[in-house]
Amino acid sequence: MQAYIDFVTTWPIVSAMLQFAVLGTFGDVIAKWIIEGRISKPFGFAVLVCKMLEWALLAVMIKYAFTGFAGFVETLVQHQMLPELGPWSRAIAISVATNLQFGPFLVLMHRLLDNLIARKSNWANIDKGFMSLLWFWIPAHSVTFALPKPYQIGLAAIWSVALGIILGFYNRKPAN
Repeated sequence: MQAYIDFVTTWPIVSAMLQFAVLGTFGDVIAKWIIEGRISKPFGFAVLVCKMLEWALLAVMIKYAFTGFAGFVETLVQHQMLPELGPWSRAIAISVATNLQFGPFLVLMHRLLDNLIARKSNWANIDKGFMSLLWFWIPAHSVTFALPKPYQIGLAAIWSVALGIILGFYNRKPAN
């Protein structure tokens, strides 16, 4: 575990990119399996590489947002615009701020990049992506921000597998 902490502390951006490239892409694979209703080779090699690059790019944005919104909440507390916060209320406040301000941008950016990779325009169910910020991401990231900083991006990358499952069920093909 210390090796992981050393790695994410020494290389915060690179480690975020690697974790999301692997786990986010795995979430996309699971989504495709759910959508298709079968386990198969979901993407060709070129698309798989593009998806890994997409997730690596998203990871950079996410890492900066996590750091920035933690500072944002802390500054609001310092300026008495929020009350003093305990560990859980601080985690919830950071999650709410992150997901309500950065979350919509991330949902749009993720879909835009998915569309570029697929070379098609698919905005179906984007409303469900936005709604997931409220019912899934705020609670999930409340747990994330309650963890020590070295573990936050790792858990967020794991949540991207959950995102794949959610998106897969949103976009399932109806049974014949």
